[in-house]
Amino acid sequence: MLAVTLDEWKKKLESPNREIIILHNPKLMVHYQPVVGSDEWGSTPTEQGRPRTVKRGVENISVDIHCGEPLQIDHLVFVVHGIGPACDLRFRSLVQCVNDFRSVSLNLLQTHFKKSQENQQIGRVEFLPVNWHRPLHSTGVDVDLQRITLPSINRLRHFTNDTILDVFFYNSPTYCQTIVDTVVSEMNRIYTLFLQRNPDFKGSVSVAGHSLGSLILFDILTNQKDSLGDIDSEKDSLNIVMDQGDTLTLEEDLKKLQLSEFFSIFEKEKVDKEALALCTDRDLQEMGIPLGPRKKILNYFKTRENSMGINRPVLQSTLGVNIPKESEFCSSSDNTRNDEYLDVGIGQVSVNYPQLLYKPEIFFAFGSPIGMFLTVRGLKRIDPNYRFPTCKGFFNIYHPFDPVAYRIEPMVVPGVEFEPMLIPHHKGRKRMHLELRDGLTRIISMDLKNNVIGSLRMAWNSFARAHYPALQASETAKETAAKPESSSEKPSDVKEETSVEVKEVPPISVGMLNGGQRIDYVLQEKPIESFNEYLFALQSHLCYWESEDTVLLVLKEIYQTQGIFLDQPL
Repeated sequence: MLAVTLDEWKKKLESPNREIIILHNPKLMVHYQPVVGSDEWGSTPTEQGRPRTVKRGVENISVDIHCGEPLQIDHLVFVVHGIGPACDLRFRSLVQCVNDFRSVSLNLLQTHFKKSQENQQIGRVEFLPVNWHRPLHSTGVDVDLQRITLPSINRLRHFTNDTILDVFFYNSPTYCQTIVDTVVSEMNRIYTLFLQRNPDFKGSVSVAGHSLGSLILFDILTNQKDSLGDIDSEKDSLNIVMDQGDTLTLEEDLKKLQLSEFFSIFEKEKVDKEALALCTDRDLQEMGIPLGPRKKILNYFKTRENSMGINRPVLQSTLGVNIPKESEFCSSSDNTRNDEYLDVGIGQVSVNYPQLLYKPEIFFAFGSPIGMFLTVRGLKRIDPNYRFPTCKGFFNIYHPFDPVAYRIEPMVVPGVEFEPMLIPHHKGRKRMHLELRDGLTRIISMDLKNNVIGSLRMAWNSFARAHYPALQASETAKETAAKPESSSEKPSDVKEETSVEVKEVPPISVGMLNGGQRIDYVLQEKPIESFNEYLFALQSHLCYWESEDTVLLVLKEIYQTQGIFLDQPL
């Protein structure tokens, strides 16, 4: 203490047990062991122990010390897991897998967003896990299952009860409500706690789900309410009804709703005010009414019924007709259903969906079965104009060998077949084996095309000569004279074929679910995985946590919303 205060160094300090300490400077201290005296036989040690040196600072340390995470947080992402308590083949928890995901993102920020980091434009993206498995199985359902579980193959049955049954729990009205409440309440709780610990946070929030977790988030986001828009539209419709009552004509109603241009369509279809009140979303769509006006009309008549005390079941029994419920998606079947479904029209059993405290920017789905579940629920296609009420973006990311993943785009554009977007390798371009495969495919297809065209030409010439034997000599002379012309025409043929090959594919419209952008994104399989896709099927479903390509796509899309792009496009 005296050395630091008085700035006096190289002082020798001796402790009671004869240890000597010399303070050379603020960063160097040498500790000498006590000198051992002679023993009872009169012998003394030949050499003293080596002194111990204590250094402060990291100047001469060869080991790399991790600099830690940047303090600035640009974006927050909540990650919801799938079935079971384990998230990969090493049976690690969601927290451990999300830690890996976060570590990969930090490394990619240093390599692909280096300029933005040097200019202090970005900090990092925070990924936080959301666990719903433990609260679900703490309800006592495991005890009930244990009573009815057979004693044979005990470990396999325990694995089934702990993982696969989560899918059936989500299809149960009781446990689906538990899962949804847990996910929303946990995300709201963590979000509130995060804001308390990071009061300077001004970024946006996104959500990501793996496997069944993506389906849970899809249903939650589908049932969110855009508070400002819904309240304003309800107030406007309610004011119209309360002020005018039921005395307005259809033309006046449409004028109040600022939809006068559609009056001619209703007049052509002979739809009056009473008939329009019985129309469903699908009926209006078949008339050619866009999504926005359809919502205004349906909301107007729904508010009008409520304000006049007209109940839907009473209206059905009075008029003797079956009025389908309003649907944001296109209806998939005309069969009558006895189950109770929600108004959103995606077929899930009736559940009260709580609201999030924020509006997610982007929804990322990893290895998602959303497409399969929507199809099983009876939905054949998604309205191209449909979008989440509060979420702007939606990316369906999957591995090509993932047995649980399904596509979304064919449900939006069912009449067109096209490949998903290929996620570029994080080091750029395609993997080598994919480039070789594509190159060989192009070469073989071009050779096959040329051979077929040449064979057809030879067959046609032989057929023509067989029917005109008298003209063979003259035709031969003409062909000989025309050889230079044909040779001169060959380059043009080649140019035409080349132009056909280079012709650009027109952009594909996949609706507004992702703001007009592509929805399905497929990873590139590794070379070893291409040998036998069945061997790597299970691993493919669990590969997203450590996939640099997946993490880079997430970072790229998140920072694009802030106007920040990769140092070099892939």
